[in-house]
Amino acid sequence: MKIHPTALVSSRAELAADVEVCAHAIIGDGVRLGRGCVVQARAVIEGQTEIGEKNFIGHGVVLGAPPQDLSFKDEAKSGLRIGRGNTFGDYVTIHRGTKDGSMTIVGDDCHLMAGSHLGHNVRIGHKVVIMDNCLIGGYVEIGDETVLEAGSVFHQFVRIGPLAQARGGTRFVKDIPPYVLAFGENLLSGVNSGGLGRAGWSAAACAEIKRAFRLVYGSRLNVSQALEKSQETSWSSAAEAFFAFIASSKRGVCLGKRRSKSIPRGSGNLPDHFAVEHVFELRQSPAGGGAVEHTMIECHLDVQSA
Repeated sequence: MKIHPTALVSSRAELAADVEVCAHAIIGDGVRLGRGCVVQARAVIEGQTEIGEKNFIGHGVVLGAPPQDLSFKDEAKSGLRIGRGNTFGDYVTIHRGTKDGSMTIVGDDCHLMAGSHLGHNVRIGHKVVIMDNCLIGGYVEIGDETVLEAGSVFHQFVRIGPLAQARGGTRFVKDIPPYVLAFGENLLSGVNSGGLGRAGWSAAACAEIKRAFRLVYGSRLNVSQALEKSQETSWSSAAEAFFAFIASSKRGVCLGKRRSKSIPRGSGNLPDHFAVEHVFELRQSPAGGGAVEHTMIECHLDVQSA
């Protein structure tokens, strides 16, 4: 074990024999660190935090700190559990669970870049990439192989499906389905074809997800109708997971964005060449009964060169 003389390591912490702890790091009571972990200078690990093998914990990282939750009680025995092979960039912060017995959970082989934050009770899967300065609210769930680009922010309780990707500088209060590209504020631009390809998906598998996406976001069916229509076709387990995610959403899913074809010159009094962009929201139908309808909430005319 290699521990710098200026590091403060509790006698009640459990460290594997080959753990490296650098200058001025602090490791508190109850912390457990697995084999091959490196804790860089001025990192702080506290609370009931369990960290698996081969994790790299960068400068100034704070793991297992009390949650920023006004209902949190100091006596609550909550914790943070981290898998193996993760990288935590400089000044990443991850808070432990807020209620007694609850956990914040990070899977395996994730990469959290500088300044990113996970709130209490967040659960993220495996091979997730969270870029610089992303802010993840409490109880957010993030699926495997998701990519969240720099500066994106996510409201508490949001769910993000596997292999989704959120563009940088965006914000979300709605669920993001699996396999999609999200941008702006609660908008989707299509299927994350690049991410699926990097994950080893075949062209046929990608094409099927695109068909599933079009059924929900590209038809005039409301969500209930689209989900019912999906039952008429045999789908792969991945496509079934896409439909199941949408059906189980409690917050509602992000909106679909549609762009019509350009309309040629001579169409009424409109500019010589333009495109019409419609943004539709999936809203509860006034008829009730669980039906959801498409409602146009924005319309833009974008003038283009001929």
